[in-house]
Amino acid sequence: MVVLTGAEPFSADGSDAAVLLCHGFTGSPQGLRGWAQDLAAAGLTVRLPRLPGHGTTWQEMARTTWADWVATVAAELAALRRRGATVVVGGLSMGGALALRLAADSPADVAGLVLVNPAVRLRDPLLPLLPLLRRVVATAPGVGSDIAAPGVTEMAYDRVPLAALHSFRTGYRALAADLPRVHQPLVLLRSAADGVVPPSSSALVLSSVSSTDVREEVLPRSRHVATLDHDAPRITEATLELVRRLAPHATVPAGGPR
Repeated sequence: MVVLTGAEPFSADGSDAAVLLCHGFTGSPQGLRGWAQDLAAAGLTVRLPRLPGHGTTWQEMARTTWADWVATVAAELAALRRRGATVVVGGLSMGGALALRLAADSPADVAGLVLVNPAVRLRDPLLPLLPLLRRVVATAPGVGSDIAAPGVTEMAYDRVPLAALHSFRTGYRALAADLPRVHQPLVLLRSAADGVVPPSSSALVLSSVSSTDVREEVLPRSRHVATLDHDAPRITEATLELVRRLAPHATVPAGGPR
């Protein structure tokens, strides 16, 4: 399957402080590439994989599942840990849910979390009907490019494959029950206006995790895809601030990338 231009994974080797980034549902690494590049420019080791079924066609995505996406980011985490890296995991939307899944399942391997509009709850009255709907309807309209900045577009599918959405819903509902297993330092950045993920999703994360080192920040000028929006520089800054605290031995310039 041909990967769309711009949807390729990103990788950079730097210090022994690493950040693993997870993109969102129906999106691609393009949505987080600026974040990844800024972290790499600051001297960090960075991995931004392309999740199976993403960045190609929605038809391919319809054949992939939550388990496939978890396995991909888990393999990247394991590879970074074999290098001896201190790993912070970050993610946007479903990527935030994947980051939380890694933190719950591999607590010794995840040093901290940076979550941007994490999706562990969605709002749509049709969601409970997905087990039946996915058998008779292949797709629903896309949810990409919820961005306030003019002229900025997210590389996301214009259709949502319902089979994949059903798998995602099953995955995040199971994750919600496991959130108390998350104890790592956590930064949660949520947009003041989000047309995709409801505020109750971030509230559920903050009320359920066992982390005692928790920081919530509202991004006032961004919508759902905040990594491509007005407040994107603040996401990078917050990530570097957390890395500096968790890996003080790493060389991370103050004030962000140079």
